[in-house]
Amino acid sequence: MFRFFFKFDSVLVAVTLLLLGVSLLTLYSLSVASGTDYFLKQTIFATLGLMSMFLVGFLDYRHIQKYSTALYFLTIFILSLVLIFGTTVRGTAGWLSFGIFQIQPVEIAKVTLVIFLASFISKKKSELGEWTRVIASLVLSAVLIFLVLKQPDLGSSLVLVAIWIGMILASGLRMKHLLVLSLLGATLLFGSWFTLEGYQKDRINTFIHPESDPRGSGYNVLQAIVAVGSGGVSGKGIGHGSQSQLNFLPEKHTDFIFAVIAEELGLVGAFFVIGLYLILLYRVKRIGDTASDNFGYLVAVGIVVMLFSQIVINIGMNIGLLPVTGLPAPLLSYGGSSLLSTLFSIGLLLNIYHRKKGNEDFRISLEKETID
Repeated sequence: MFRFFFKFDSVLVAVTLLLLGVSLLTLYSLSVASGTDYFLKQTIFATLGLMSMFLVGFLDYRHIQKYSTALYFLTIFILSLVLIFGTTVRGTAGWLSFGIFQIQPVEIAKVTLVIFLASFISKKKSELGEWTRVIASLVLSAVLIFLVLKQPDLGSSLVLVAIWIGMILASGLRMKHLLVLSLLGATLLFGSWFTLEGYQKDRINTFIHPESDPRGSGYNVLQAIVAVGSGGVSGKGIGHGSQSQLNFLPEKHTDFIFAVIAEELGLVGAFFVIGLYLILLYRVKRIGDTASDNFGYLVAVGIVVMLFSQIVINIGMNIGLLPVTGLPAPLLSYGGSSLLSTLFSIGLLLNIYHRKKGNEDFRISLEKETID
């Protein structure tokens, strides 16, 4: 087992642990100020997540492909239950409660869509024409996106759309098809304005003019910008951020944890986190490039798109460049569902890396399967 452990991507593991360390350090400072023990709860989630990450890393990711369709329909069933029995938090009925525990199924849906699309595209690429494959994958993805929009969760639905776009482009798409899809996407984006809830429109208007309602819909954005700006170069120190410690900054442990880091650790801490994210994304890309099969390559593509879209949207809304959508920062924000699904995804990547092209152990295992 230890021999296999050392064949994992050590850089990816190290970056993951460093981001978790920054998260726990920040949540510890917030726990002291608020009286809610975010640190202990997140430590439990992180421990469970790391265990699942290494467990998945030891398994063979190719076996997951066999269950991709079952996972897809199970996720549809769970998302449907959310619409009926979901617990509403901050205007979104996106949680299922089991006593003291709550899960957010949309986090599972993100990983499920990656696995399902990777399996569907890799299997159907030679069986279906390009347009048929694109339309079929869009319809199948749209079912999950629709169920998430009904919660309503605009931020997560955008991540699901980004996953589909990234994976369908990575599967190979001719320029004329790309242009048609771009025009279709622009039309849908324009038309989606009329389907948004009132508070979602307020968030977009607030993004454009946050100062127009500083005590209402613009409050979150303005407080986050103040927190980021007040940190300066070196920050105010852990536990000494005025916006976060005095509760001026809302949702500081989830949506706006990056603003807390910027306030308490300054530009140094903020750029350190961004640097870790860039290394994380680069390693995921490298794992995809060296994957031994098309399924593994597409899984890596889907995960890098999923992580990249959440990172960009979360940091963008923390510094006032994007509307507030309620998306967590991967590996940083408090929350068990997000952390467990992200660490599970990283476990898949470690597995793909372990069985990459040129891995002698992997070639031997293939030879044994052929002989059998």
